[in-house]
Amino acid sequence: MDSAAQDRSVSNTSHHSTHAHVLVAEDDVPLAHFLQRGLENDRYAVDLAHDGEAAFQAVSQNQYDLMVTDLNLPKLDGISLLKQIRSTTMRLPVMVLSARNSLEDRIMTLDCGADDYLVKPFSFLELMARTRALLRRNSATPHRTIQIADLIIKRAEFRVERAGKKINLTAKEFDLLEYLMMNARHPVTRAQIMESVWRSSYDGSTNLVDVYVKYVRDKVDTGFSSQLVRTIRGVGYVLTDEVA
Repeated sequence: MDSAAQDRSVSNTSHHSTHAHVLVAEDDVPLAHFLQRGLENDRYAVDLAHDGEAAFQAVSQNQYDLMVTDLNLPKLDGISLLKQIRSTTMRLPVMVLSARNSLEDRIMTLDCGADDYLVKPFSFLELMARTRALLRRNSATPHRTIQIADLIIKRAEFRVERAGKKINLTAKEFDLLEYLMMNARHPVTRAQIMESVWRSSYDGSTNLVDVYVKYVRDKVDTGFSSQLVRTIRGVGYVLTDEVA
């Protein structure tokens, strides 16, 4: 490939005999090509975008199974890119790669719609394992609808309703509610929630899970006669329609 072809904002690859179609948004060109080669070796079709505007244009024009993106992108930063994508294509799985390693950055990025967050420098084997997990999760239940009592969650539409009333949730609140509903009537611990929803080990010094359960509970239960999201002291939480 000549240098002019390599420097295009979005470069396309052949899509035959592949597992999935992946967009890599990374302004570090050598790293972008490293990721592209590694993913293609595992038979993924890979497109590259070297700035946020090109990445958003690519997502708007193509059907991707996964996007891998840096946060520090030129023209349109990663957080803004996430917000724009989530306003139009809610269920595209997004893996963020970033040198920012603070808990605050990770939480903010997940709240803006990222599905997973991997800190640079990272293990490529771990990246591939997380990529496979995201693709499995997204393909296993693309049109799932779950109902508990009068609460309904529709994954394909990114929609939650209770008693016919639409409930607006952030991407991470949606994931948390979906996890609770998937495990309806079965208590789940804070560690289980942290590992399944945030893809991170539970740290007993943080109240992140409790804060987000409160966010979800306030939106799902406030104003309704029955409380579905309940605390089980010494254990964790449960979403249930059973009479206490």
